[in-house]
Amino acid sequence: MSGRHTGQQQAHTVEGTDPQMFVAVHDPADDAGLRPVLLLHGFSSSGKLNWEDTGWVAALLEAGRRVITVDLPGHGRSGAPEDRDSYSPSRIRADLLQAAFDAGARPLHEGDPSSGLDIVGYSLGSRLAWEFASTQPELVHRLVLGGPNISDPLAEFDLRAAQDYLADGTPIADESTARLLKMAQLLPTNNIFALLTLVEAIKDEPYDPAEAVPHVPMLLVAGDQDERLDSLPKLAELANSAGAMAEQLVLPGRNHTNAVTSRAFKQAAITFLSV
Repeated sequence: MSGRHTGQQQAHTVEGTDPQMFVAVHDPADDAGLRPVLLLHGFSSSGKLNWEDTGWVAALLEAGRRVITVDLPGHGRSGAPEDRDSYSPSRIRADLLQAAFDAGARPLHEGDPSSGLDIVGYSLGSRLAWEFASTQPELVHRLVLGGPNISDPLAEFDLRAAQDYLADGTPIADESTARLLKMAQLLPTNNIFALLTLVEAIKDEPYDPAEAVPHVPMLLVAGDQDERLDSLPKLAELANSAGAMAEQLVLPGRNHTNAVTSRAFKQAAITFLSV
């Protein structure tokens, strides 16, 4: 795929730990000479839905950045492995590391702005980005975390209720579980049983952002109508206490669903990552 806004795209699957993870690498028409940007989508979304359809890929390419998009296991164009280990956050992070290196990312080298990797994550993607950066300090340069949370909402997901609903239509009492399951069913390319396996794997690896804090500059973003807004200052405090710089951006009139489409969000992220 080519064009002024989309650049050149190469699509492939990871040849390392998970050969079923779909990866697309988008090259700009005019390269700014900066490190690649890895985009991590949210639960029940995809690289196309979260980043291409909302204009993120085009905006980053216009800024001269190489862009890497992935579809998490069971999402979009990725496969749906049968083993639960493929869905664990630690396994996914290993797959993302392989995908980044396959796309040309190199360890940070002082004085070389093309070295390293910038990451933009949204919702579940923010959790993965936080943990990835804390375990890969020699690679990650900066983070942009949209709709982040101090805890993982998927950890409270009622798996049994979701399975009963899918089996015989039994109503789900927990509103959060019902909402997440409905959202997961809206995208035809999602494998709903794979997504439930992902939830199960996430429960086995609880998220505690205080356990390992990335020592990199980060931009934390949420809509003023997002129930996760209160997490921004808490995450910023964790980052600051670890000696990292954390900026916060609140988007007026935006919620967790539509914040990612904000032009102000895109522009702030591009500016933040241009250093």
